[in-house]
Amino acid sequence: MSSWEQIWEFRGLLLEGFFATFVLTVVSILTSTVLGFLVGLGRYARVPILGLLLRIYLEVFRGTPLLVQLLFIYFGAAYLQLEGITVFIAALIGMTLYQGAYISEIFRAGFESVNAGQREAATTLGMSRLSIIKNVVFPQTLPVVLAPLFGQYLTLVKNTALASVISYYDIVRQGQVIINHGANSFDVYLVVAAMFFIISFPLSLAARALEKRSVTRRERIA
Repeated sequence: MSSWEQIWEFRGLLLEGFFATFVLTVVSILTSTVLGFLVGLGRYARVPILGLLLRIYLEVFRGTPLLVQLLFIYFGAAYLQLEGITVFIAALIGMTLYQGAYISEIFRAGFESVNAGQREAATTLGMSRLSIIKNVVFPQTLPVVLAPLFGQYLTLVKNTALASVISYYDIVRQGQVIINHGANSFDVYLVVAAMFFIISFPLSLAARALEKRSVTRRERIA
């Protein structure tokens, strides 16, 4: 039996891995975006103690490899005998904390891009801090952060491959199973790469379109 015939025979495993990677990607995008928004907002608020804690979070999760974080969370949960921490939950927590640290900086930069004079004018008009963020800052932040956000989502898709080290049955893990059954590793990883491309290509197109729109918007303003 040729290598490609073996890959076809185990196509069900690859499809399961594709679905597992897709689910981890979508859920991680949602959770890391929410976390990144809250952390970015917290840093933008410049509350001394909160700002220090968030800074420590950023330094830790941006200063250590995602691979180490995943191993620490998964085996740390087992060591502490925490129930309910499945492989998927451990991978999701790791992806959320890691990507959330980077996404928070995108949001913070977006918040900071809003002219300080507008915030001062809104304060003079008697608007609350929450109202200023909701009605003045956020609407202007969103167009600024969308393009870099989608760029970060592309990185997230590729980073999901690291979840295989804690035995999450993603595309890479399933590919390794097929290789263990005798299929050629080059052929298998070619299929794995194609599957990652199918997930990431729409995000790449979206990032490119948003970047183009952002450039056009800046040119109109200039």
